[in-house]
Amino acid sequence: MKMGRITTAALASVVGAVAVLAISKSSGAHCDGLDGPVVMTARRALDAGEVTPVLIWVQSKDEAEVRDAFQKTLAVRSLGPQARVLADTYFFETVVRIHRAGEGAPYDGLKPAGRDLGPAIPAADRALEKGTTEQLVALLTDAVRDSVRAHFDVAMRRKSFDAHDVRAGREYVEAYVEYVHFVERLFQATKTPAHGHSAEPGIRPPHED
Repeated sequence: MKMGRITTAALASVVGAVAVLAISKSSGAHCDGLDGPVVMTARRALDAGEVTPVLIWVQSKDEAEVRDAFQKTLAVRSLGPQARVLADTYFFETVVRIHRAGEGAPYDGLKPAGRDLGPAIPAADRALEKGTTEQLVALLTDAVRDSVRAHFDVAMRRKSFDAHDVRAGREYVEAYVEYVHFVERLFQATKTPAHGHSAEPGIRPPHED
């Protein structure tokens, strides 16, 4: 396949970036999946040839980098099926990496589609799709109730210890501390933003609306 000078440079940039992104090490999340919302939006943007839809997933300071990656991807993906796969992967990696960095979260590559995300994340997405939180609230309520009761029951079983039995007393204290700290963490979780996510200046957390 014959490539022009500009296209060759773009391809070299894509290959190099994919290699660098592939070896980065850190934790993953919902947004780094191939079937996650970031990549799905990026796919639609590439198919439409319009970068705007994917820009909502990055902060304004990173917009220029995403636009540049988008143009390079469009130049390379037109060269054929294999080039298209390589270019698309480069763009997905770039957008997800930048999105994660904007959250203050680490990144270690794209995750396969269909992985087990547990019950909470799919339920949260379904709530938005259906426009109701009924099932989501039920799921969370059941989980919180069961966990609180479990911690409470252990503390209650150990509460009536012999005052002269130091070992039993320490076991109660251990259960008490775990119980109280667990309840405190639950309460604080309802009052603070999710860990690792930061809004751009001027964007208020939902509880301030």
